Amino acid sequence: MSPIGPDMPETPQAGRPRPSAAWMLAARPKTLPAAAASVVVGTALAAADGGFSPGPALAALAIALLLQIGSNLANDVYDHERGADTAERLGPVRVTQSGMLTRSQVKRGMKVVFALAFALGLYLAYVRGPLVLAIGAAAILSAYAYTGGPWPLGYHGLGEVFVFLFFGVTAVVGTYWVQTGAVTPLVWLMSLPVGFLITAIIVVNNLRDIEQDRAAGKRTVAVRIGAPATRVEYLALVALAYAVVVGAVVAGTLPLAALAVVASLPIAYRATRVVFTQEGRPLNGALAATGQLSLAFGVLLALGLLIG
Repeated sequence: MSPIGPDMPETPQAGRPRPSAAWMLAARPKTLPAAAASVVVGTALAAADGGFSPGPALAALAIALLLQIGSNLANDVYDHERGADTAERLGPVRVTQSGMLTRSQVKRGMKVVFALAFALGLYLAYVRGPLVLAIGAAAILSAYAYTGGPWPLGYHGLGEVFVFLFFGVTAVVGTYWVQTGAVTPLVWLMSLPVGFLITAIIVVNNLRDIEQDRAAGKRTVAVRIGAPATRVEYLALVALAYAVVVGAVVAGTLPLAALAVVASLPIAYRATRVVFTQEGRPLNGALAATGQLSLAFGVLLALGLLIG
């Protein structure tokens, strides 16, 4: 049951920022580069195979960004309603909990963002067929159901699965498919490292919030397995991302230029060191670094594919 009852009005607090600034904060623009990484890799794969198509590529990028924003808005309002966001929150400020925007405003904004994503999906359905709409609807539903609905995925330990499947695998494979009309085994393989690193962002987030989530009844994987094992989970995801690319180069599946991803190792080391040595609010640094790692890895992989 929501801790916000009818006797608690949805009135933003005095001294709040301008609405435009509040909406920008709610969208959490720092999370968007990681969402773009999947589309960058999928488009590079399409271009390397001679199938680059600018219209579908741009639409896929816009949809990925809108889904990320919509998910951010859903998390903002529904985590507050479920009592997971309190004044003791360790992560970035959220607009619902802080009173900058009302619950009704954030929910309306979420619906508008998801509607825009669906509208762009209509264009891709025109290009590639009605299956696009089914995939898009599933992605929108999952983005909402991460914290919303009667059985929120993030509250039952399925957050990593959702992020890996939709923001990793589906985003890379879907971006390639809407441009070329086909999918190759290499595309499926390259969706894995991207998915691993994007999932690592959620792992850091859940590690930071482990005590608050436990108190709120949010049964994330971190809450279930504990902090030490969560740190190992993070390291495994990062290591697997590099292992897939290096293994594919050794096997001759990827060109040697794909090893450009190793240039992102300093970012990986910095983020991993924070994960293993800090807890609570200092993990926000690892969260930001992991987002940077996801983008850097994706861009370097894309360049390697194009050069190779």
